[in-house]
Amino acid sequence: MSPVTELISLAEAQALILERARPLPSERIALDEAAGRFLAAPTTAAVDLPPFRSSAMDGYALRSADTPGALPVVFRIAAGAPAPRALAVGEAMGIATGGVVPDGADAVIPHEYVVESDNQVEISGAVASGANIRNPGLDVAAGEVVVEAGVRLGSPQIGALAAAGVAEVVCTRRPRAAVLTTGTELRAPGSPLGPGEVYEANGVMLAAQLAGTGAEVIRLDAVADDGAGHRRALEQGLEYDVLVTSGGVSVGPHDLVRRIEAELGVDEVFWRVAVRPGKPVSFGVRGETLVFGLPGNPVSTLVGCELFVKPAMLALQGAADPGPRFAAGRLGQTVARNPVRDDLLRARSTVTDDGVSLEPVAGQESHMIVRAAEADALVLVPRGDGELAAGTVVRFLALS
Repeated sequence: MSPVTELISLAEAQALILERARPLPSERIALDEAAGRFLAAPTTAAVDLPPFRSSAMDGYALRSADTPGALPVVFRIAAGAPAPRALAVGEAMGIATGGVVPDGADAVIPHEYVVESDNQVEISGAVASGANIRNPGLDVAAGEVVVEAGVRLGSPQIGALAAAGVAEVVCTRRPRAAVLTTGTELRAPGSPLGPGEVYEANGVMLAAQLAGTGAEVIRLDAVADDGAGHRRALEQGLEYDVLVTSGGVSVGPHDLVRRIEAELGVDEVFWRVAVRPGKPVSFGVRGETLVFGLPGNPVSTLVGCELFVKPAMLALQGAADPGPRFAAGRLGQTVARNPVRDDLLRARSTVTDDGVSLEPVAGQESHMIVRAAEADALVLVPRGDGELAAGTVVRFLALS
């Protein structure tokens, strides 16, 4: 397959990636270990929920036909205990929220609507049949789907599955992602800097971004700009489900990544996307391994990971909607458009009465990662002539 080397659109690049990001094999795991994982199959309820007729209130179980009137309280039913016997005509039983409604009772009246004295309740008005009773299966019936495949399990889904009697779930395996940064100039944060050297930030940033998708992230040691070092590191990284590199994907004499990857059997799908920052991004495959080459400028790395790598990681886990998921907001100021590339502007978002207002931060150059730290959104400004006026509705990605 010949790679696409001309500038392609953001949408085309995303489609080419998702075509190749097929879900990984599944595995069965305990529910209490499944937070953040993606279901590989629909999961059904093991029991009716509620599993029995239960009270929705603290009050008294009774027969609606006996109201209004005065009724003796013959027993008090606690949550978790069975009803002692069926309710006879002309009786009431005290009952806690969640308690088993006894046979014979067809309603529950809350405490605050009765007057009780000497184990007798006075009910001044008629109580409707079925009042304050939760019937079996009202929430879900045994065998019905609780959570669909492709859903990421958060606390609401975990709670629902546990309540429905589910102890284990089938989830897609977490992808294993290797992160490799390249450049002779890179030094670990905290070490002394020599002439021409900079601190290595992209590796730890990428690891944080990918960990948020549920991936198992392995950071490889940064490599200098020499062929042997690149080859050793890339060979190691290609053993994982995903390899993400930063730097070395442009056309300079020290940009070695794409050439050596090709020598190692990586089939390049495309190189260069019509976005700013991050144009020289590359994507390829070797066997089942997805290979992303991101530019070395930190903001380009940040943006490229959000647009291309993170959706692939979610697709590998079978996500129903891997994204990227754009929301709508309004520009807080007028911005210029780029005639040939879509711009991703770093911005601060504010919730207003009219929706979300997006204010681009100062310093949009691709090396200004500290300025980007002020932002919590990437605003997509489509390519074109002229400007987008303040108040224009645009799409944006939230940065977590």
